[in-house]
Amino acid sequence: MEGMSEREYSAHSGLSRGAIQKARKAGRLVVYRDGSINVAASDVRRAEMTDPDQQRRSTGGTGRTGGDSGFSGPADSSSYLKARTALTVYQAQERQLAIQKKTGLLIDRARAEALVFRLARQERDTWVTWPNRVAALMAARMATEVEKQTGKPVLIDAATLQRVLEAYVREQLAALADLRVSLG
Repeated sequence: MEGMSEREYSAHSGLSRGAIQKARKAGRLVVYRDGSINVAASDVRRAEMTDPDQQRRSTGGTGRTGGDSGFSGPADSSSYLKARTALTVYQAQERQLAIQKKTGLLIDRARAEALVFRLARQERDTWVTWPNRVAALMAARMATEVEKQTGKPVLIDAATLQRVLEAYVREQLAALADLRVSLG
């Protein structure tokens, strides 16, 4: 026999015999013609092809630093585990965002900003034209109210009232123009 038996290699690697049989079937071990295992070549191939997390679990390790976890091999399992955890978290967040988009809980930022801008522009345009629409009606109503109270006919110039209203509306809109919408 040129190399080790499955039992011997199991003791050498710290893995169960079942894990050695799975590794052999998966091609992670180098085997001589007589069926024995080439130890040096198998150790290298197994380290290259085996997920460090799987190796750690098969040896019963906990993955904690400090102390022997039973892991043997050149790969750093802690960095692999951190990368794998980060990938899993990223994928979960990506799925959550996709679900939120589909259910309408999440909207496109550019679309939201464009909508807010359009609504603010519509509101401003409505207020800018408001004095022109209501000045004559306000002048007539004020003249009627003053006439009822004093008993004397009064004339209120609609054009003057419109200019006064426009000045106050523009002042208010200028104050509102300083407001900024922050979407995050």
